[in-house]
Amino acid sequence: MEVKEITNRDDDFAKWYTDVCMKADLVDYSSVKGSMIIRPLGYAIWEEMVHILDQKFKETGHENVQMPMFIPESLLNQEKEHVEGFAPEVAWVTYGGKEKLEERMCVRPTSEVLFCEHFKKIIHSYRDLPLLYNQWCTIVRWEKTTRPFLRSREILWQEGHTMHATEAEARQETLQMLEIYKNFQEEYLAMPVITGKKTNKEKFAGAEETYTIEAMMYDGYALQNGTSHYFGQHFAKAFGIEFVNKDNELATPYQTSWGVTTRMIGGLIMTHSDNNGLVLPPKIAPWKVIIIPIGDVDETLKALENQLKENNITYKVDNANKTPGFKFAEAEVKGYPIRVELGARDLKENKVTLVRRDTLTKMTIDFKNIIPTIQNLMVEMQNDMYNRALERRNSMIYEAHDYAEFCNIAQTKSGFIKVNWCGDEACENKIKADTTLKSRCLIADEEVDGNCVVCGQKALTKVYFGRQY
Repeated sequence: MEVKEITNRDDDFAKWYTDVCMKADLVDYSSVKGSMIIRPLGYAIWEEMVHILDQKFKETGHENVQMPMFIPESLLNQEKEHVEGFAPEVAWVTYGGKEKLEERMCVRPTSEVLFCEHFKKIIHSYRDLPLLYNQWCTIVRWEKTTRPFLRSREILWQEGHTMHATEAEARQETLQMLEIYKNFQEEYLAMPVITGKKTNKEKFAGAEETYTIEAMMYDGYALQNGTSHYFGQHFAKAFGIEFVNKDNELATPYQTSWGVTTRMIGGLIMTHSDNNGLVLPPKIAPWKVIIIPIGDVDETLKALENQLKENNITYKVDNANKTPGFKFAEAEVKGYPIRVELGARDLKENKVTLVRRDTLTKMTIDFKNIIPTIQNLMVEMQNDMYNRALERRNSMIYEAHDYAEFCNIAQTKSGFIKVNWCGDEACENKIKADTTLKSRCLIADEEVDGNCVVCGQKALTKVYFGRQY
């Protein structure tokens, strides 16, 4: 076995991405077209994400539930706008065993209608609210073009669904969950993100407002890395959900939905990894340290393992019958944040070599200092990775002041383009038709002074445009 060469990131970014996914043993293909096998390392990263986010959800009062996988067609059709938005991607079940079903069922593309059917049964009084539910599950969307983690027909994700007595509570929930996603991705994934509201054209089918988390990948393309939706009373009215409020009157509750997926793993890869393979921020790496023993170092190895356990630092030991050089290369491909080269020769002088994965910088230190050095390195790496990604992201944000300038930037550069916009969907559609760029999100915290970059009419807002995965 050999650690095979990875395509140069700057020569063919798409091929590079697939190479990293495959050669780091994150995924594999199967005979199930459009779906992926998530291998142990890939799934371990997902488990870290689940563990951290689940804790954050529970800290804010949310509870986990499990909804059915199948949705009867009649139930799906209760919200027309919603079903039209998902119709092209729905997978249908028409047979159960050898018998044709009386009513076909879709494999859930999302679970709003299932939650609404359940909410109608259990919400009676204002005392039943708020209902703060979350589900970790798989969904199916029949994507035409698939790529590991980014687009798959079967998707691992979480979906939060909540009901509230007042509009203010529901809006606060929508923004609170958006902020949780933002903080998680920046703090743990070292991935700078832009948050904002989607345009009406790009919002979730059935939502009144959709808020998005937009990350920029190394190649300048956008990755929508999470969304939070304010539904208002849209679904509740369609399903006839009512409750008796504090004034003893019938009222309709307000609803939210929010979710992230294994797409975040794809974002990690495309933000931080390099031509040697996977690079993981220490806070999200399942194993922070890979130990490579060289020679007879059993006694020291046991001492190091004990110290790592005592300090809650996760690690692996590579005892495979391979050359040290092969093990070093394999450790780089798989992205362990810190490599410890535990060599018998160095240990005679009580020395040990550490290598940080993000920069491949080597350092030789006294063995007695290994734990504080590892701890300091992990903090430094986490910060450095975020700052490098932020600097690169900011260097690829441009501003266009007229349509000719916009089109020139779109044709010659990769990244986000900030523009004034009148709010007319016709101008948004023209940009997509002329350049393939789509709106990413509205910019709420900048003063608007000027005219729409497309039509020249007075601008109402600023918006980012970019190409997307």
